[in-house]
Amino acid sequence: MFIRLAQEYREFVKDLVMNLQALAIVLEKRGYIASCYTCGTQLNSASFMVSLGDNHLIRFLVSDYGITWTEMQDDRELMKLEGAEAISQLEELANLVKYQIKSVDSKAPNYDQSLLVH
Repeated sequence: MFIRLAQEYREFVKDLVMNLQALAIVLEKRGYIASCYTCGTQLNSASFMVSLGDNHLIRFLVSDYGITWTEMQDDRELMKLEGAEAISQLEELANLVKYQIKSVDSKAPNYDQSLLVH
């Protein structure tokens, strides 16, 4: 049973990494500074970062060891979440991309910061 669960988690991480890569591409096309780095081609870990302007940064890390969401502003940590809560915040970010974020120009995104900080 545990071997099966470990394999399912590895597949989940791969799916999550692919979605993070896609989210970074969409954010870049909307004028945000975003990146998603992976080690190797196996997609077993990723570091996703996006700058939302005004020194507001989101970092999302995923690997076999866990999942974390860290939101920072002015080099101070505003929020740190792990596991399912971290993934829920990713969903909120993705929804903002779909429905609300509209970049006026590539240097000054129009972003309502109150939507992510709880």
